[in-house]
This record gives sequence, C-alpha cells and structure tokens, in this order.
Amino acid sequence: MGNVQTDYKGIKAIFFNCTLTKSPQPSHTDALINISKEIMEKNGVETEVVRTIDHDIATGIYPDMREHGWKHDAWPAIYQKVKEAHIVVIAGPIWLGDNSSITKRLIERLYANSSDQNEKGQYLNYGKVGGCLITGNEDGAKHCAMDILYSLQHIGFTIPPQADAAWLGEIGPGPSYGDKMDNGERAGFDSDFTNRNTTFMTWNLMHMAKLLRDADGIPAYGNQPDQWDAGIRFDFANPEYQ
Repeated sequence: MGNVQTDYKGIKAIFFNCTLTKSPQPSHTDALINISKEIMEKNGVETEVVRTIDHDIATGIYPDMREHGWKHDAWPAIYQKVKEAHIVVIAGPIWLGDNSSITKRLIERLYANSSDQNEKGQYLNYGKVGGCLITGNEDGAKHCAMDILYSLQHIGFTIPPQADAAWLGEIGPGPSYGDKMDNGERAGFDSDFTNRNTTFMTWNLMHMAKLLRDADGIPAYGNQPDQWDAGIRFDFANPEYQ
C-alpha cells in the first residue's frame, strides 16, 4: 500500500450528539460516536463531543437569540467551537422516521451563522468538512443522512465521499445500539456494515480536512459574497454572453 499518511495533528473535530437524553444518562448515539472519535484521536485529531440537549440552546435562525426575545442562549459560545473545528459530525437518533428535534434545532442554528465570512471573504464554513452518524430502531437512516449532509453542504461545508454511517436495530421495541443483550454481547458492535462505514467515514473526513487545511481551504474566486457586484456577476442581459 505504500506510505500512508496517518498524522493529523492540528486537526480539530467536534461531534454533536443530538440525542433526546440528558446527561448523565447513557446515550446509544455516544457509543457509535466513540468508534469514530477513537480512530481520530489515535491519529492525532483533537476531538470534543457536545451533547446538545445538555445546553440551553434557543430555537431560532439568528446567531444570538437573546437579541430576539430569548432570556438564555448557549449557542453563541458553542459556535466558537464550530469556528475552530476542521471537522463537524452531527450524530443522532431516528424518531418517527426522521432526525430528532434536537438535530433539527442544531442545523437551524448552524444555518443562522452561515453568512459569517472568513478572512478570505468566503462564507465561514468553507474549508470545513462535515459528516453524520445515525442510530435507531426503525427505517430512515439514509433519509436522515440526506437531510443532514444536504444542509451542511448548503451552508458551506465540504462533504467527502461516504460521509455517513448508521446502525439500525430490528423495527419496533428491542435493543438499541450498545445495549447489553442476554448473551452478554453489545447490540450492533458486531455489525461489519456499521463498523466499515463508520471507519470509512472517519478516514475520509480526516483526509479531506487535511487536504483542505494544507491547501489553505477552497480557492477564493467566484465564491465571495462581497465580490458579487464587483466583477464576478455574470451579465445575463448582455447579448455577448448568450
């Protein structure tokens, strides 16, 4: 295989666990996050997990909802962590065939900051990499992943190949990911499909984050909002462009 680059020191990753379960109660989603997290840490990535429901994050689509009628809003402080991260992974459960309400709220708040700009005049999330992890006991993993990954790319994140992974148990009541079963084993831990996809996702996130960091992000031409009226606007009304 030749030399493989496995040194990702200086790369920062933040995982958002969008479970509906507050700490200190265990989260099935945390168990899946830990697979990806441990791979990253073994290769020099600095990681952090934020269990979103533990924080008083207001609902809304503005950067600071305290300016829009909310008494408390933890999001501005949490968003500083997003600004410093190279990799953002949104993880959460499936409920009623869809992402959890906490996942939806997180995406709305990320959207609230999507017009912020970096030092090159691009939207701030340019150069950041996004992925997702899904757990549940019902169908809908691909639907949930499509929702998350579309949202992330729409607000500027780069999505590498195979940037999602999931585990689904039997439909209806039954063990969730990581639950201890009667035979002493943990539900889902032996799933080659989940383990493979989580591993591929993690490495692809690291590879892409390093490529973008080493290349100083995405080239800043044709994608700077402030330059739209200063030379990059396509003159659709000019006949020579027809």
